[in-house]
Amino acid sequence: MSIMADPAPASAGEDAWKRVRDQYPVQQPLLNLNNAAVSPPPLVVQEAMIDAYRFISRNPDYNMWSKLDTALPGIKRELAELIDCSPDEIALNRNSSEGLSTAIFGIPLDKGDQVIISDWDYPSVREGWFQRVQRDGIEVFNCAFDLLDDDNDVVEAYVKLMTPRTRVLQLTHMYHWNGRVLPIKRLCDLARERNIITLVDGAQTFAQMPVSFRELDCDFFITSLHKWLGAPVGNGMLIVNRRRIDQTWPLLAPFDQPAVGIDKFDHWNLGTYNSAIQSGIAPAIQLHKEIGAARIHARLRELTRYWIGHARNIPGFRLHTPLDTHELGAIGLFSVDGMDMRRLESDLREKYRVHVKYRKVQDIEGLRVSPHVYMVKSDLDIFVSALRDALGTSAVQSAL
Repeated sequence: MSIMADPAPASAGEDAWKRVRDQYPVQQPLLNLNNAAVSPPPLVVQEAMIDAYRFISRNPDYNMWSKLDTALPGIKRELAELIDCSPDEIALNRNSSEGLSTAIFGIPLDKGDQVIISDWDYPSVREGWFQRVQRDGIEVFNCAFDLLDDDNDVVEAYVKLMTPRTRVLQLTHMYHWNGRVLPIKRLCDLARERNIITLVDGAQTFAQMPVSFRELDCDFFITSLHKWLGAPVGNGMLIVNRRRIDQTWPLLAPFDQPAVGIDKFDHWNLGTYNSAIQSGIAPAIQLHKEIGAARIHARLRELTRYWIGHARNIPGFRLHTPLDTHELGAIGLFSVDGMDMRRLESDLREKYRVHVKYRKVQDIEGLRVSPHVYMVKSDLDIFVSALRDALGTSAVQSAL
């Protein structure tokens, strides 16, 4: 019997999702609501990686590079099918940070060239561009807008900063802080009209929702495979548009000279690495395809709206995530007026065995909640019940 017997994207009931849950290792001792950081691999992925590691141990040098690595072209073809690009535009690496650094330090820029970033971009992304300010004399401009601003206001804020000297537009597809999705296609279209390079951090969108690299038409798209796809920890993907491959420098010097095409960005330039973790990518893709990207997105949106719907009548509850949008996914950020959110995070983990993530950026502070498809609504009932109890306990303690 198929895991998802009903082909309709949003029609699967809780029984179907319980069958999905059976494909994953039991999460213990904590209820894991921080999947935006890293999610558990499905059991079939875990076993594939362990089997591959044992296989490597029998003849490491030969089995890694002459056996396991022969599967990588096929893995790239499957990834390319998922995200709608060409396999020869995909480089495999360890995570989004590595892919982003490859682009940030590899794009050729001269003194006085301008780059636009935002307050909300990932901290190491911002720091990477500031390093280029110090090393190369480029200029970085910060695009200011509110995370809850509408799309038109966000687009206008970026356009206002674009000048004839703007060379790169750094964009985050979905902010890990609160799950806000930017109008990436509109921004990439505007940048392309001005011959501005677009670098998209897609760490939180790939495999959480349908994404088409061709439709976005950006120059670089970077993501991690250990979040929403469920590949083993230590897998990432860098997509470089064909028009940018030759002119972009690799982060690491290639072993074979001259480096040709996308190969110059690939993971093997690290030297010796753990091939076994890449053996888990193919089964992760297979399970993802069996469930379906549209259905996954619909389910994650459903779970987010479910827990928020049960928690929003808590006195002082404040939501920092746009709720009434089709692009809503698994990430929601909330705070409770007058509460120490760091302490609440700790109380939920230590007293109730519920793991959420404290997040603070600029003037926004709260707890991030990010369920995954292996979770069911009763898990979120446990979370909301624990939240209510923890807040009641905190209120009593504060009054003493």
